[in-house]
Amino acid sequence: MFIVIFIIIFGAIVGVLSWLIIRLLTAPRQTKVIGDLIKQGKHGPAIRAAKGLAAKDPRNAEARWLLGQAYLGEGKPELALMEFKLVNQLGSFGPELPEIAFRKEIASLYERFNQMEDALKEQILLTKLEPRVASHFLDAGRLFEARGRSDVAVNHLRKAIELDERLFEAHHLLAMVLHRTKHDLEARQEFEAAIKWNPEDFEAFYYIGKIHKEAGDHTAALLAFEKAARSGPFKIKALVERGSCYMSQGNLEKAVPELERAIKMVKDETATEALFGRYFLALCYEKQRELDKAIEQWEKIYQKKPGFRDVAEKLTQYQEYRTDDHMKDFLTCGKEEFMEMCRAVVQGPMNLSIRDASEIQGGVQVIAVESDSDKWMGTKKQPRLIRFLRVSENQGEQTIRALLEQMKKLGIMRGSIVTSASFARAAVEFAENRSVELFPKELLQGLLARLSTDVPPSK
Repeated sequence: MFIVIFIIIFGAIVGVLSWLIIRLLTAPRQTKVIGDLIKQGKHGPAIRAAKGLAAKDPRNAEARWLLGQAYLGEGKPELALMEFKLVNQLGSFGPELPEIAFRKEIASLYERFNQMEDALKEQILLTKLEPRVASHFLDAGRLFEARGRSDVAVNHLRKAIELDERLFEAHHLLAMVLHRTKHDLEARQEFEAAIKWNPEDFEAFYYIGKIHKEAGDHTAALLAFEKAARSGPFKIKALVERGSCYMSQGNLEKAVPELERAIKMVKDETATEALFGRYFLALCYEKQRELDKAIEQWEKIYQKKPGFRDVAEKLTQYQEYRTDDHMKDFLTCGKEEFMEMCRAVVQGPMNLSIRDASEIQGGVQVIAVESDSDKWMGTKKQPRLIRFLRVSENQGEQTIRALLEQMKKLGIMRGSIVTSASFARAAVEFAENRSVELFPKELLQGLLARLSTDVPPSK
């Protein structure tokens, strides 16, 4: 009886040991077959085989790693991430399950599904596992910046550059962080380093142009924007910036063609560069007295974004332009015609005699006296200094002060300002107790409407 029991126990032990030996011998062979299926692009069979292996041994990390890779090949990244999370919990790494390759893969998936905290943890682990690999520090820096940790991001990006100065992505990202945090000198140096190792970094050229422009160096900015414009994605932005630079230089003849080129290329009318391009172009047209074109641009902006800058105010300001021919002529006629119109207003509705008339910036200046019919014989006529301002901006206190200074130089006691815009409240209050008469747009319209029919507005 004892011998029978012994034989049974011995047989069971041998059976278990045999099963374990067979399992140990066949498992590597199974994982190799699954790996080969994945390499051959046969992801469906690989998934079935890996699932079967994982079902037999739920703690088989290698099987789950292979199952995750097969899911990726099948275009099912969400299922792959689930498997990789299980692998991470098991933590069994070795020759068949390399930890570095695994952490790169899972970090990528975490980021893909916007699980940025977990992605960052994996990248930090990678910097510790491979402290001499620059790309790990680049990715960690990028993720720190995405979380708003610019200080830590800068340190990681500088470390990446220290390990590999040719890593232009690190230079570029570091420059972007420095530019955003208002360290423009360092930012420009990093953008230039990025271009050194990647001459086709057109975004770097664009931001170098922005930095030069903000510093007031429009010549250098124009050159950088010209290079940025060679790239499709930055062409419109760069052209708009070039137009803006020429505007700052007062060179409307060059600004307009750049802005018109940008507008012709616009596909998305709601894009920021499209709105600014049309806005700057409208300002150029306004200064060139091409108000029809300016209004057209403002209206297109208003249709897409009514609250953009002062577009609604501009359209209101020029509302009379389309219905009032006198105002239209006042705003758009040439310099000689404008001079004649101002003289006609002084001699007609104002009933004054002109002693002198000259051009000034933004308009015309007239020195006039009361006509003979307004004074008793022998009474000395008092001169008046009148400024006609053909401007779009509301006039402030400084405009009144400038007139008073000129009146003092000329020894004139009375003055008037006639403008196609309006006056700020501070300007009106400042003029109240001084011998300056203000004619805002509404009163100008009245003067123009009263022009004698025998002195019509110049066309």
